[in-house]
Order: sequence, then C-alpha cells, then structure tokens
Amino acid sequence: MLHKSHTLRMAIPDPWTPIDPLGEALHFLRMSGVFYCRSEFTAPWGLGLPAMPQTLMFHVVTSGHCWLELDGLEPYRLQPGDFALVPHGQGHRLTGEPGAACAPLFDLPREQVSERYEVLRHGGSGAPAHLICGAVRFDHPAAQQLVALLPRAIHIQAAHSPHREWMQDTLRFMAAEASALRPGGETIVTRLADILVIQAIRAWIERDPAAQTGWLGALRDRQIGRAISLIHRDPARAWTLASLASEVAMSRSAFAARFTALAGVPAIQYIAQWRMNTALASLKERDVPLTVLAERLGYQSEAAFSRAFKRYIGMSPGAARKARNLNESVMG
Repeated sequence: MLHKSHTLRMAIPDPWTPIDPLGEALHFLRMSGVFYCRSEFTAPWGLGLPAMPQTLMFHVVTSGHCWLELDGLEPYRLQPGDFALVPHGQGHRLTGEPGAACAPLFDLPREQVSERYEVLRHGGSGAPAHLICGAVRFDHPAAQQLVALLPRAIHIQAAHSPHREWMQDTLRFMAAEASALRPGGETIVTRLADILVIQAIRAWIERDPAAQTGWLGALRDRQIGRAISLIHRDPARAWTLASLASEVAMSRSAFAARFTALAGVPAIQYIAQWRMNTALASLKERDVPLTVLAERLGYQSEAAFSRAFKRYIGMSPGAARKARNLNESVMG
C-alpha cells in the first residue's frame, strides 16, 4: 500500500519549468563500472572480445584503422575519429583486416596502469593502429531502458558527422589523456567517454526510424512524455490515472488508452515497474536501509515494499543486495 505522506519523496522542479522527457532520459546515462584500455596494435593483428552481459562496449580509433566484426552483421571499417558502440555486451572482434585470426583478449599480456586502466600491445611488425576501448554499465533504470532499445552496433563516422570538428577535438583530448594518464586523467577520460556515448545514441535516435516508436516514441509525445517525466521525477507520489491525466490536460480514458498504446504497458503498471527498478538501482549503488527506501518510493511499510519488489524483480530486496555484494567481491 502506498504511503500518502510526501515528506521524503523526491523534490519536484518548478512546475513551469519546461520538460524535455528525452533529454531527461539521456541525462540518466551516467556510466558506472567503467574500465578502459589503450590498445596499440601492429599488423597483422586480431583481437577477440568475449561477451560481457549487461555491459556496453565502445571503441574509438585514434590512428590507423581497424574492422569491427559481429556475427550476422557486415563488418564495420573504423577510421581515425570513428566511434563504435556494441551496446548489449555481445562478443565481437577487432581486426587489422577482415577475417584475420584473433587472439582472445584475456590470453594476451596487458600492462595494468591502474585499477580501471590498462595498456594492450599486440601484433606483428606492420602498420600501427591505436584505439581507446571501454566497457561500461548504466545502472539507472531510465538508462537501462534506453540502452535496451539500441541496435546491436552503432557506428559514428567522423567524416559524415555534423559534429565532426568538436568530436575530433574530443577524441584528440581523450587520446592525449589516455597516453599520458596524469593525475585525474581517468576522470577526464570517463567524462569524455560519457559525452561521446551520449552523442552516439543521440545520433541514432535522430536518424533511425526504430527510435520513433515504443518507449522512445512515448517520450517524444507531448502529453505522454510529460506524464512519464512526472513519474520519473516523483515516483513516491500516489499517482492514479486521474491525477496523471489531469497533469497533462487529458481525460482519464483518453490518457489511459494513449499511454498504453505508446509505452506498451498501462500507466499504473509502468509506475510500479519504475519504482521497483529505481529500488533495484539504489540497492546496487549504496546500502540504503530498506525502511528508508520504502518511504522514498511511497510505501507504507518495509513489508509492503518487499512484497512489491519480489513480485516485479523476482527476488527479495535482501537477495538483490547480497547479489550486488557478491558481484563486487568477484570484480574486486
């Protein structure tokens, strides 16, 4: 049962502030679990990257060229300044030439520069190619929902990008920081990677018809997008179809039908799923007492919150927290 008091819920911005639902979703694309590798290859070379579930992998070519190969897709040729995303953690290959033999990543010696940064050197005595590669996660539920909609690969070609100049400047800055790794260099590389990943996703949203439907289409809708933003901003509020419809100046029946048609689920189900995904992200990020988390999400008691959590997530909050701690100890 939902708590009627709103004293602990998330603060709502000024109601007259314009809402950009899609922009807010992109705002949640904050990386966690970031790991970087500066790769220095010389022909002939090939690298096999294993599958990394729930991970987005990216590759930036800073000099030379390479091929990105995924099973079932035509190879992508990456030139200097190009940026490639493999959003769903699928195993793939980087090669100097198509079809080249690949050495598994974890079979190669690597120079450990820091906890989250290493240098990989591999290949023969031929032409060089330099890359910056990364493996990242997005823990926020809005970010996960957006990433789930992405295609198997996104290739941003520097030569065809309308933002070519600043992207190349960003890549040069990134390459310089990666090669020198001065104090604070990891933080700078992380922030620059944030920008490049978001720009790549924005470019996909702008050009791909698939981004105009489903959840992204719902975010673009003036009234349904606003309703979704209100839910995201204030998940503890005791939302009803009537209150949401009133917020976006629609009748209850028209709102209910349009929300389901665009978002793919009824509004009340979306609210419950959002609360539980938000709870799951909080359990992964920090040791928030369950009583506090329950209140933040509008539940009257820890027991009511735990029942709802298990119904939607499939495990208890305690089990989710233990799983997080186990993953952290394994990664450590």
